[in-house]
Amino acid sequence: MSDKTTHFGFKEVPEAEKGAHVGRVFTSVAQNYDRMNDLMSLGMHRLWKHFAIEMADVKPGQRVLDVASGSGDLALAFAKRAGDSGLVVMTDINGEMLAVGRDKVMDHGQIAPPAICNGERLPFPDDTFDCVTIAFGLRNFTHKDRGLAEFARVTRPGGRVLVLEFSKVWKPLAKPYDLYSFNVLPWLGKHVARDEDAYQYLAESIRMHPDQATLKAMMEAAGLVRVDYHNLTLGVVALHRGFKP
Repeated sequence: MSDKTTHFGFKEVPEAEKGAHVGRVFTSVAQNYDRMNDLMSLGMHRLWKHFAIEMADVKPGQRVLDVASGSGDLALAFAKRAGDSGLVVMTDINGEMLAVGRDKVMDHGQIAPPAICNGERLPFPDDTFDCVTIAFGLRNFTHKDRGLAEFARVTRPGGRVLVLEFSKVWKPLAKPYDLYSFNVLPWLGKHVARDEDAYQYLAESIRMHPDQATLKAMMEAAGLVRVDYHNLTLGVVALHRGFKP
């Protein structure tokens, strides 16, 4: 067994155990996930996702993979755009979260086959998808580099990979953002989702995630080209996009 450790928020845990820790967090918050997103971001998460959806530029007939699909907001939008001639596959490592997303997609009359799998080991052939996306999931990976390499592997040549994730906020905003993150988020978690620790982890995991330039370099190291990023809400969130040559 490997004795390597990795971060789970600000804590160090054995690499082999991080997945279970993350799994417990999302099992706990699954039923309140959308409600908490609205409260925590004051609804801004919908605008961030809308921007990612527009930048993904999914066309009718295209094949899309939404990794760490969670409650399915992106998968639902892509299913509408890809149409009956296309295919949208939604994956998540957590069955409870994936069930929430699956039900949302079906409730809107769309089809997006769900698959429980680890984003670091995707069960799809090379060069399968026109577009691969992940929104607010990469920071939970044990090996982000492996995940990015997998995204690139299953993307067809000329296709694109998009990563929407919390990032490094504009420096003058850092102190009030920290106050909000480490006080308001856990309070909301305690009183709304009944899990203060899960939202303490959320705040910590954001701080441990690579900044904009570092993630851009990681995507390039995974084999993607023309990688760029767009800061949203003063860098609270960033959308990275790269293409497979």
